[in-house]
Amino acid sequence: MIDAHAHFWKYDKKTYDWIDNSMKTLQQDYLPEHLSLVARRNNVDGVVAVQATQTELETHFLIELAKTHSIIKGVVGWIDLQAENIEERLRYFSQYPIIKGYRHVVQGEPGDFLYRENFRRGVAALQAYNYTYDILIYHHQLQPAIDFVKAMPAGMPFVIDHCAKPDIRHKNIDEWRRLMKEIATFPNVNCKLSGLFTEAAWKEWSAADFYPYLDVVFEAFGPNRLLFGSDWPVMLLSGIYIQWKSLLEKYMENYTPEDREKVFGLNAIQFYNL
Repeated sequence: MIDAHAHFWKYDKKTYDWIDNSMKTLQQDYLPEHLSLVARRNNVDGVVAVQATQTELETHFLIELAKTHSIIKGVVGWIDLQAENIEERLRYFSQYPIIKGYRHVVQGEPGDFLYRENFRRGVAALQAYNYTYDILIYHHQLQPAIDFVKAMPAGMPFVIDHCAKPDIRHKNIDEWRRLMKEIATFPNVNCKLSGLFTEAAWKEWSAADFYPYLDVVFEAFGPNRLLFGSDWPVMLLSGIYIQWKSLLEKYMENYTPEDREKVFGLNAIQFYNL
């Protein structure tokens, strides 16, 4: 069983400036030793550690953590995909087989970002190294993401983080549903079942709030292209680990054991080449 999306950090205010005062619970260290017990209790065998700040230093930090914590099975790092020397940086980091792919926090970028030539060039360069790319966007950035995937080399492995952050809090679904169905028509695009707790009203949600959104992604991607992820520790703003995992297990109770195994681990192993 693999959690395809977890974060680790040694907290300091300057580096993790996105953690504001509405997120006080995140203003502390979150390290593999803090997750290990929770993972064991939930029968989770390993996690994919995903970047949480945009520096090469962060990528090195995750590589080092993986050396001493066997729970980390893969790393999704950060490098400047817009850089002129992208090839040189990719060659440098290719010495670390624990790195499986890269991510950029596109959700915080201007609307034209996914159309930028240098960024597209950088992402396309990942393919030669068999790297994946995590698409981190809000629901209103789905159209640029569709155009972006269209422009990329065929077969380049993509995964959409957090179901593209739909507006669960306000029950907005129609436009998101339409665009998720469209992006799912690309067979090289996968989707993470993660991060939805924090798109609902924090700690005031009910399981039923998520079902319409889960219906859409299960129908659009099917159990072969969905990956269970927790988004720990960010999820703690709105709930606890076992709540998300058991909500998904309950949702999938009528699926075959094979399909459940895929969503809860095998798809992540295959996608990230763990």
